[in-house]
Amino acid sequence: MKLAFTAAPTQEAQIAKENLEKIYPASMPEYADVIVVLGGDGFMLKTLHQLQPLKKPVYGINCGSVGFLMNAYQEANLINRLKTANETILHPLKMVATKTDGKNVIAYAINEVSLLRQTAQAAKTRIYIDNVMRLDTLVCDGILISTPAGSTAYNLSAHGPIIPINANVLALTPISAFRPRRWRGALLPDSAQVVFEILETDKRPVSATADDFEVRHVKQVHIQQDSQISYRLLFDPHHNLEERILGEQFLV
Repeated sequence: MKLAFTAAPTQEAQIAKENLEKIYPASMPEYADVIVVLGGDGFMLKTLHQLQPLKKPVYGINCGSVGFLMNAYQEANLINRLKTANETILHPLKMVATKTDGKNVIAYAINEVSLLRQTAQAAKTRIYIDNVMRLDTLVCDGILISTPAGSTAYNLSAHGPIIPINANVLALTPISAFRPRRWRGALLPDSAQVVFEILETDKRPVSATADDFEVRHVKQVHIQQDSQISYRLLFDPHHNLEERILGEQFLV
């Protein structure tokens, strides 16, 4: 089994990469059977986006803080762990953000697409689902749409629901909604086409972010899952992504 190693720029991750490459001969990513990612969740997301065209399975080893998308660090028996790992396929959200100057920007999100106000004034947003206007005006700090894989991240912090990995739904979650004050969001089928129309863009500018890629001064954002793009994540059987997300619902 040919392995490629990539590591976050932190000292911990770099040392781990050096140690593992002494035990397991390294290949270039394009020739590897598995890409081993050393770092935290943020570095994992960046690596998945960068290496997606290779369509290789990716196995994360936690050298960060939370490590929700990662496996536990262990130098021994890596090949056996990879052979017995469970594969999870993730499809990203495709974001097409139209800026106030008319330029379209395309980006992909594994976790979520979020809209946030850029100034002290609250954002005003109109929401369309499958070409039907569902909310005329949402006054808020922002709003996000999350995949199941991202439902325990920013979505959960914004009081959105945790979604089982195979539920085939997306979470639409407001961030500090002011009007309508009691609206808590919605669950949507993962086939839904979601459009956010930004109102009063000159007075209330809004940015749109797909994972860590930000576009500022947007006037409309179109979001839909892209089932043609797949990310292949490997997890140890005793602690796979499905179990992690399920377990998050019972934390107290």
